[in-house]
This record gives sequence, C-alpha cells and structure tokens, in this order.
Amino acid sequence: MQRLRFVLIFLLLLIPIAIHAEVKEYKLNNSLKVLIIEDHKAPLATFQIWYRVGSRNESTGKTGLSHLLEHMMFKGTPEYGSKAFSKIVQKNGGIDNAFTTKDYTMYYQIMASNRIGLSIELEADRMTNLIMDPKETIAERSVVMEERRLRYEDDPQNSLYEEVMAAAFKVHPYRWPVIGWMSDLASIEREDLYNHYKTYYSPDNAVIVVAGDIRPGDEIEKIRASFGQIPPCPPKRPLTSKETEQMGERRIYLKREAELPYILIGYHTPSFPDEDSYALDVLGMVLSGGKSARLYKSIVYEKKLALYAYADYSGLHNDPYLFFFAATAAPGKDITDVENALYAEIEKIKKEPPSGHEVQKAKNQVEASFIMGQDSIYIQAMRIGTFEMLGGWQLMEKYLDGIRRVTPEDVQRVAKKYLNEDNRTAGILIPTKGRSEK
Repeated sequence: MQRLRFVLIFLLLLIPIAIHAEVKEYKLNNSLKVLIIEDHKAPLATFQIWYRVGSRNESTGKTGLSHLLEHMMFKGTPEYGSKAFSKIVQKNGGIDNAFTTKDYTMYYQIMASNRIGLSIELEADRMTNLIMDPKETIAERSVVMEERRLRYEDDPQNSLYEEVMAAAFKVHPYRWPVIGWMSDLASIEREDLYNHYKTYYSPDNAVIVVAGDIRPGDEIEKIRASFGQIPPCPPKRPLTSKETEQMGERRIYLKREAELPYILIGYHTPSFPDEDSYALDVLGMVLSGGKSARLYKSIVYEKKLALYAYADYSGLHNDPYLFFFAATAAPGKDITDVENALYAEIEKIKKEPPSGHEVQKAKNQVEASFIMGQDSIYIQAMRIGTFEMLGGWQLMEKYLDGIRRVTPEDVQRVAKKYLNEDNRTAGILIPTKGRSEK
C-alpha cells in the first residue's frame, strides 16, 4: 500500500499540471481587487473576502481588536439583523465562517453556485453598514474573553506558546496573540472597534476570491453592482516595526498544572519570498515530514524520550517569523534530555547535509500537497488568497519553483545560518501538582 501511494505521487509529479486553474483578475474603480477561478467539476462555489488587517495592525493596549471585530461582523446591519447572515446562508444550503490571523482576516461561504450572489450582497452590506450595537459589543467581548480562557489560559502548552512569542519578539507586533491579552480585551469599547472597522474594512484594503461553477463575466458584474459604489478609505498607516537582531538565547520557564513537561523553541527566520525560505521549508519536512522523518524516528521511536516531537517552518507571513521545534517528554523522561536530543538533530544537519533522497522526498511532499488540493474549490481559493496577501497570487508559481531548486547543501546552509543558540528562544513547561494532590 505504501509503495502504491509513492508510485501515485511520483506519477503525479511527472505530469505538467498547473498548480492553479486560470485566474481572472479584475480591479474596480474603488481599488477592490477581484480574483475569479472558473471550475465546473461540481455545482458549488465559494466566495471569500480577505481584509489586509490582523493582529499586527493593532496597538499596545488594544490587542485582540481584529479578532473581536470578526465576531462582530456577524451581529447585523440595518437590513439584516444579528445572526441573520449565517441563518440566510444556512437556509440556502450553504456554510459560512471566518478567521483572523496575525496578517489578515478572511470571511467565506460555500454554497450552490446559483446562490453565490447571496454572498456578494451580504458581504457588501456588512463591509460598510455594520451596526455594532454597544450591548452586543459588550456581550461578544465576554464571549471572546471566555474563548481566551478555554483556549489559552486553561491550556498550558498554548500558554507557553504565548510566552515564547512575547519573548522572541521585542518590537514587532507578532509578539502579542491574535485573540489579544485578557486585560486588553476587557478595555475594548464599541468606539475602539468601530474605528478599527472604518479604518480597515474598505474596498481598497480587501480582495475578493470567487471559485467554482461560475462564469467570471457574470460574477464580476454582480460584484460591481454591490461593491462598486463603496468608497475607499484614507490611506492606511504602514507598519514600520522591525524586529532587531537577537543577540543571545532567551529562555522561558512556565509552571502550570500539567501532566508532562513540554518544550517549545523558536528561531528567527525570514518569510517567503526570501530566497532562504524555500530551503527552510524543505528543512522542516526533512526533520518532521511524517514518522519516517528525523525527529520522530530518533527522539520518539528509537530513544523513546518524547511522546511526539516536531519541527515547523511558518514561512507564509508578511514579515519575518519563527522556525519552531516542539516536543512533549515521555512519562519519566527528563525534558533536558529531550531538549538536548532536539539540538543533536540540528547539529547533525549542520555537520553533514541530508541525503539527496531525504531532500527529494521532502520536496515531493510539499509539491504533492499542492497538486492533491486542486479538487477542492475552497482550497484553490484559499491558496490564491493567501499568496495575494503575501504580495500577489502569482507568487504561487515562484514558491514551487523555489522548492524544486533546493539542494541538500541549501538545507545544510540555512540550518547553519539560522538554527544557532544566539538566535533562539526556548520555553519549557514545568508541570506542577493539581490542587487535589496538594
């Protein structure tokens, strides 16, 4: 079975497949960019609207604005009341949702292609007509604060992640969490949210991606009719914060009620499309591309030091980010031994480049994930939108070309360049006993 899967992936990679269907690009007079992908495999379509605003666009003392605003976007306009948006989509057989990241916020719907006009009308309405009732604002703020408690403050590993990020970044707003700090959330008022909305939710700061069983000419006319008269906003203040070079290791120790010790390590690295980003991506796969990759094979399977261990290069960010290593110690094992085992695997690659087979396998994994995602109109649109947020959807071609050029020597070079002690921030979760045990 494993051999058959390998053969199928190998054959796919021999076929000269375009990594995306043809993209029709339009730009309205108010600077709204529209990208349309025609795909008639199924009678479905997805509508996505991307806003160039995330937690990186917030200020000290008001973290969490972008994520809370995402919640408020479902709270109604004069034409459509609170929660009416999702109910209308669901009544028409569709699904909808949204998410906020450090760099952008995205809203989407998936429904029968002959109903996608509903998305256009509804999204145009809430781009400019959000009510943001003060009582709804306070209520939703409480919802987000509770979400923060459950996802971060009650989760030791996520708490450690926040601490590591805050230590690794001293200047850049990547240092604070997307959901915001609890004290900041408690201080957000309706006026703060409304100003954020009016600053960033405008056609000149948005990109629409439509994919599926549609005709581009028909859809762009509907979009012009609904969005074309919305005026652009004044120019946004560019983000100028740049993280300074780290000049020594930073360490975090977090004591929390937990079952097992856990370690999270971050190294500062450039983001795509920096020339080193391709080799860093392949390095991540060589170390952590499945159970046959180096970290699992050595630290989990052979040495049995950890329940799991992984590496992750997060290169698809607007600004330089981090290359992560993480592991949970196995019962009875010392987290110091786990940490040293992670560093030992890094040193192996620094001393000797990975084999050609390892690198080719990692490159195949990256490319196969692109090829095998083409059956989903949602993933097609997601990729187009993601790369558009990074500087242009055409960068998708540059990304795979860069991956294909990576050599074993490139992988060794970036490991030497970035994975060093002075450039790392290490966080260790130290379990404490629960109250009942005390």
